[in-house]
Amino acid sequence: MYEYRAPRRELQFVLHEVLEVERVLAHLGRTDVNRELIDGIIEEGGRFCEQVLSPINWQGDRDPPRFSEGQVTAPAAFKAAYQQYCSDGWSTMAGPEAFGGQGLPALAHIPMGEMLCSAAMAWRMASGLSDGAILALMRHGSDRLKQDYLPKMVSGEWAGTMCLTEPQAGTDLALLKTRAEPSLDGGYRLHGTKIYISWGEHDLTDNIIHLVLARLPDAVPGTKGISLFLVPKMLAGVPNGVHCLSIEHKMGIHGSPTCVLNFEGARGFLVGEEGGGLACMFTMMNQARLGVGLQGLGLSERARQAATRYAFERVQGRSARGAVSQGRPADPIVVHADVRRMLMTQKALAESQRLLVYYCYQLEDTAALSADPRERERASALSALLTPIVKALLTDSGLENASLAIQVHGGAGFIRDTGVEQYFRDARITLIYEGTNGIQAMDLLGRKVLMNRGETVKLMIAEIMGTLGTPLPASVTPWAQQVQGALKDWVELTQSVGGRVAKDPDELGAVAVDYLQFCGYLLMGWCWVRMASVATATLAGGTGERAYYEGKLAAAGFYFDRLWPRMQGFAASIRAGGRSLATLSEEQYTA
Repeated sequence: MYEYRAPRRELQFVLHEVLEVERVLAHLGRTDVNRELIDGIIEEGGRFCEQVLSPINWQGDRDPPRFSEGQVTAPAAFKAAYQQYCSDGWSTMAGPEAFGGQGLPALAHIPMGEMLCSAAMAWRMASGLSDGAILALMRHGSDRLKQDYLPKMVSGEWAGTMCLTEPQAGTDLALLKTRAEPSLDGGYRLHGTKIYISWGEHDLTDNIIHLVLARLPDAVPGTKGISLFLVPKMLAGVPNGVHCLSIEHKMGIHGSPTCVLNFEGARGFLVGEEGGGLACMFTMMNQARLGVGLQGLGLSERARQAATRYAFERVQGRSARGAVSQGRPADPIVVHADVRRMLMTQKALAESQRLLVYYCYQLEDTAALSADPRERERASALSALLTPIVKALLTDSGLENASLAIQVHGGAGFIRDTGVEQYFRDARITLIYEGTNGIQAMDLLGRKVLMNRGETVKLMIAEIMGTLGTPLPASVTPWAQQVQGALKDWVELTQSVGGRVAKDPDELGAVAVDYLQFCGYLLMGWCWVRMASVATATLAGGTGERAYYEGKLAAAGFYFDRLWPRMQGFAASIRAGGRSLATLSEEQYTA
C-alpha cells in the first residue's frame, strides 16, 4: 500500500511559473499573499496530508463510520485528524477575516484543497462542505445569522452540510416536498426527509449547520417556490428535531457517512429571500462542483503516483529491446511500452488538468477581487463556462486514471492490499454527485453556450488566442497550430449544434457529453502549449532541473500524439447528433 506524496514541485510549477500567481494577486490588490506564503502552505500542508491524512485513508474505507440509534461515530483517527486540522488553522484559510478566518484568495488555499482530496477524499468531504456552507451564508445570510453561526463554522468547531435531494427529487428539484411553516417565534418549522446527505450526522463537531431547501405554505409550484433555510442540529445546546434515520452502504467513499435525515418540526431560519432558495444554494453548488473537479484531480494524482512506483518496483518479463536489469531474473515492468502508455496517459491528463482547474480558480479570484467591473464580469463569465467542464472532465479522468492504476498493478490491483482499488471505488461517485456529468454537459451546452449565442465561447477563444498570438518556441508551434485549428472546429460545431437544437430540442441531450469532452480536450491542449512554452524557455535559459522540464515536454508530446486524437471521435459524434438515438420500446430494448 502506497502513501501519498504531496506534488510540491508540480504545484509550484503551475502556480509560479505558468500562472505567475504572485503577479496576478498583486494586480488584484493582494500584495500580502506572496510566493513565500504560498510555498509555506504547500510545504506544511503537504506534510499534514502525508503524515496525518494519508495513513488513515484506508482506515476509513475498511472501518467506516458506524450508525447506532440515530448517532454516527467516525473512526477515532478521523476525529483526531479533524481536531488537528482545526487546531493547526487549516479550517480558517478561506474564511472571512471578520469572522475569524484568514481570508486567503483561492489561489493560495486551493493547493491545500487538492492535497486533502488526494490524501483522504472521504475525510476531506466534511471540511469541504463546511467551506461551501460558509460561502453561502456570507453571500446570502442576514447579519444576525452571520454573527451567530460563522465564527464557529470558520474555526471548524461547527460543521456544515447541504440538504437538497429527497427520495422523489434528485436532479428535478421542482418535485421537492420538504415544508417550512412559519412559527410564532419568528422562525420556521421544517418537516420532511432528505437523502444522500454527506456527513449529515457525525461526532467530529458538537454541532452541524444544515442548509436546507424547502417550500413555504404559499409557495408557487416548481423551483421558484423553493426557499433556503439554516437548520442547526443543536439549538442552544438542545437537539433541534433533526434525526438521522440511517446511513447508506456504498460502493466507495466509505469513510464519509451518507445520511438519511428527517426534519421533524426542526427550527430553521430563512437564508436570503423567500423563493430565492435555489439561487442561494447555487452559490454553494457551483463552489462544490469545482471542488468535486478537484477531487477528481486529487484521485488522478494519487492513482498516478501508485502506478508509477509499482511500475519501477515490480519486475516481470524482459524488455522487447533486450534485458535491461542485468543479473536479475526480470526487468521492471516500466520497460514495457504498454505500461509506459498507461503511465504517460495518467501524467498527461493529471498535469494539464491541474493547470486548467487552477486557472479556473484564478478566474474566481479575479471575479471576487478585481477593481475593474468589466474584468470581474469577464472572469465570472469564463468561470461559469469552465465550471461544468472542470467538474465533468476531471472526474471522468480521475476514474480513468484510477482504472489505469489497477491495470498497471495487474492482479495485485484488484485486491485490497495495494490500496488502488479503493481509488477507483472512491472516484466513481464524483461523476454522479453535485450534478451528474451528463447534467454538467447539458448545463454547458444549453445554458452556458447556446443561451447566450456562444458569447462565452468567443471569450474563451480570445483567451486562448492570447496565448497562441505570443511568440512561442519553434518546438511548440506545431502544437499551437493544432489548438488553433481546433478552435475553428469549436466554432463550427457550436453553430451546427445550435441550429439543430433550434429545430429539435432533443439534439442537446444527444450531443452534450461529446461536446463537453471536445471542449475539455481542446482546453487541455491549450494548457500543454502554455506549460511546454515555459519548460522550453527554462531549458534554453539553463537550469539544474533538466529532467523535470524534459519530462514536461515529453508529456506534452504524448498528449498531442496519443490523446489529442480523441477529439476527432468527439467531433464525429457531435456531427452525427441524435439520428441513431431511436426511441425504442421496452420490448425492443430487452428483446
